Amino acid sequence: MKASTLVRRFKRIRALVVGDICLDRWCHYDPRESDPSRETQIPRLGIVRTEVSTGAGGTVANNLAALGAGYVAVIGAIGQDGFGFELQRALASRNIDYSLLVASDKLQTYTYSKLINTKTGKEDKPRVDFINNQPLASEVEDQLIANFHSVFQDFDVIVISDQSETEHGGIMSDAFREVVTDVAERFPDKVVLADSRTRIERFRHTLAKANQREAIAACKKLFGKIDYPRLRRTIGFAPLVVTRGSKGTMLFDDEGRKTVSAIAPEALVDDCGAGDSFAAGLVLALKASGNLEQAARFGNLVSSVTIAKSGTGVATAREVIARAQVLENGAVRSKS
Repeated sequence: MKASTLVRRFKRIRALVVGDICLDRWCHYDPRESDPSRETQIPRLGIVRTEVSTGAGGTVANNLAALGAGYVAVIGAIGQDGFGFELQRALASRNIDYSLLVASDKLQTYTYSKLINTKTGKEDKPRVDFINNQPLASEVEDQLIANFHSVFQDFDVIVISDQSETEHGGIMSDAFREVVTDVAERFPDKVVLADSRTRIERFRHTLAKANQREAIAACKKLFGKIDYPRLRRTIGFAPLVVTRGSKGTMLFDDEGRKTVSAIAPEALVDDCGAGDSFAAGLVLALKASGNLEQAARFGNLVSSVTIAKSGTGVATAREVIARAQVLENGAVRSKS
């Protein structure tokens, strides 16, 4: 099925992203403005410009919206702070429904602050991240689960974004994972995908997506060796998708193992957010086509567009279709 045909079907799909909906802040500092503080004599960083975008699960949501999903919403938790306000505004700018976010003074908004040198254009200082490393407050967890229960049946696609790298503090608690497992088991017509940086092995009966590093870490944690088929069985016999950058994507399902070739970008600029854009393309194409291999190929196509952009790039439907046409024309010329 052509990319253009798939994309036309996306407008009928309602997509929900659940988990760590974060704020990315790109803070541009002028190295000439680094005079020591008068009070402490510690050199300062003079931020002269700040740009914001949504990160982690928010990047998935951005790509779902940009690819033409009919409706996109998020469920997550934010602090009652300025970063939370900025995150809501960034989501609104993409027409993403954020009304199911839970705002609480029991946590702070998960925020990545990246420091960019205006002279070189490079990120050359340690990142400043605002994280949560304590278990969710019970009232926040309860409200998140209640919000999910109230709306999940309205969505065709559900993406779980478990991006927190601390043992505690992420949105996907054990109780929330059990709720997701129950939905994935009882509603096989829905595409439910789990994407987790450090805990993919804790999810059950969901389509599991991990990059190679994450999949290897999960295998070694469980078995002491790399065994992707066994990891897939541990998760519960739903397909396992392992992305490997330029080496392509491996699929493990009832038919065994398949490899879907990577699609080279026009130019590799920044691979930040490639996995999130792949996940968005994968779930939409899977719901639209019902074919995992075709969906993975489309996910690779989407990520080939985003890694040709700086920052956590977003691929629009128009850009993806144009890229597909370039590749098709090139294939036709090479055969003639």
